[in-house]
This record gives sequence, structure tokens and C-alpha cells, in this order.
Amino acid sequence: MQFLTIDTDDVGQRLDNFLLRILKGVPKTRIYRGLRKGEFRVNKGRVKAEYRLQAGDVLRVPPIRTAEQGAPATVPGYWTEELARRVVYEDESLLIIDKPSGLAVHGGSGLNYGLIECLRQMRPDDRRLELVHRLDRDTSGLVMVARKPAVLRELHKLLRTDKVDKRYLALVSGKWPRRLSVVEAPLEKNVVQSGERMVRVSKEGKPSVTGFSAVERFPRATLVEAKPVTGRTHQIRVHAQHAGCPLLGDPKYSDPKSEALAAELGLRRLFLHARSLRFTLPDQGRIEVQAALDPELESILEKLRKPL
Repeated sequence: MQFLTIDTDDVGQRLDNFLLRILKGVPKTRIYRGLRKGEFRVNKGRVKAEYRLQAGDVLRVPPIRTAEQGAPATVPGYWTEELARRVVYEDESLLIIDKPSGLAVHGGSGLNYGLIECLRQMRPDDRRLELVHRLDRDTSGLVMVARKPAVLRELHKLLRTDKVDKRYLALVSGKWPRRLSVVEAPLEKNVVQSGERMVRVSKEGKPSVTGFSAVERFPRATLVEAKPVTGRTHQIRVHAQHAGCPLLGDPKYSDPKSEALAAELGLRRLFLHARSLRFTLPDQGRIEVQAALDPELESILEKLRKPL
């Protein structure tokens, strides 16, 4: 049995996230089962997973059988080399990475590793690396990773109050309506029979808002900038589909017309890229970063720019 006293660096962090960080290799299901059964206690009392730690809290951690632990997945050298080139901002408390398409932000659901596991292997001395937010596996672009718990809490606060300006570039099928600058449609998660997670517009869904503006128009497609006001799963993709202009290369929310155009262009991935972030932190001041489109996506635009 361990008894850990919480210091100021961990104040405000959720208990479940703290346990996931300190109990490396222990399955999430084991940790959450222990929380439900009261095996983990704070100040001798039962607490829920979402409890926010306070300075001086004494956390009881039961012995976890070593048979339930596993060594962290070894990340292929290809990804560590690629990510080392994709650090676009770094200071003592924050990293911003231009995540490549095809790499999930974290392991799970059949994946042994993701962006955060790669970074932890690359930077073993950074013991408090935590994802600030997420991108879909097929989406490329900017992802924030906190190096200190205090910055993680501050960025979560900024995200909740819409004080982080996030902009995406997306290539959609057809002509984006000139007068459509905001899509406001509630979104609901569903799990289909195959177990795949899908999202749809539904009156029973959560309020969801995305701003859109055309950046470049082509005869059969439009390059748009998307600014999500809310942060729902697959929000930009479903709102674009709802507007009648699904994203090219989207395996979940396409239609025959967009699939045919993507195949004709040779597009083999989702054309969605998180290209800019703007926000202000109390100690660091104003932070503005951008990430250019990957060459693969730029080549698709060049094909569209060529006369028929």
C-alpha cells in the first residue's frame, strides 16, 4: 500500500488522470474498477474519478499485481524521428506538435501507442507530459501538449471559455454556399452495429457550432477554413456533410460524388488540417503558431488549380 501526498504541481488535476499518469502500464479498466470499488482513497474517504486533487491530500494507492502491468509499447524509430521534426513551439511548460495524419493522439482501442506515448519515449525526463486536447487520427496539424500541470489546467480553462482560437483547413466537395458562414446543428454520438463510432445531426444531440469561410474555390471543390466554436467529436466533418459539402477523403461522412472526386485526385487521407492556434497564457503571454499543409495535401490543391 502506498500513501502519496499531493503537492502544488498536481493541484486541480482529476484523480483518474493523475492515476493514469503514475500507474504506467496498468490498464485503464483496472484503475477505473478500483475507483468504483473504493480501492483508491483520498484522506481516507471514497472519491469519484472526477475528483480534483488539492494540496496536502493524502492518496491511498493499493498494491497492483505486477501481472496486470505491462511494459510500455516500443515506438518505432520512424515516428520519433518524424515528431522531432514537427515540434513547432516549445517552452518550459508547453509543446505544440504538428501531428502527422495516421498517428492517433494516444494509444487504446487496439492501438499500442499514439502521439503522447511517442513523446514520453522521446523525452523520458519530461515526466508530466499530458495532452491538452485531441485530434482525430486521420487529421493532421497542431496539438498542444502540457509539460506542467498548472499549464494543463490553464489551457483547459481557456478551451472551456472559447479563448483558444483554433483554425482548420478542409477541402470539401462541391461549391460551399457563399452565404453560409456558420453551421449550428446539435450533434449526437452513436455506435453502429460494427462497433464503429459515428456522429449525426440530431435534435437530441449537444449544441454544436462551427464557423466556415471559403479560402479558394475550384470547379468541383472548395478549400474552406473552419473555426469550431464548440469541441464535439467529428464536428467539422459532420457539419460540412450537413451543409451538403462533405470533406474529401472522409471514410465516414462522404457521399458517392465526394468519393469519386477523391479517387480521381489520388487523395488517400482525410483532407483536414489544424493549421493555427492563438491564445494567451498568464506567464508566456500571447502565443500564435501555424503549421503549413503537408506536401501530400498541397499536391491535391495543385491538381485542382490546373486547367481542365
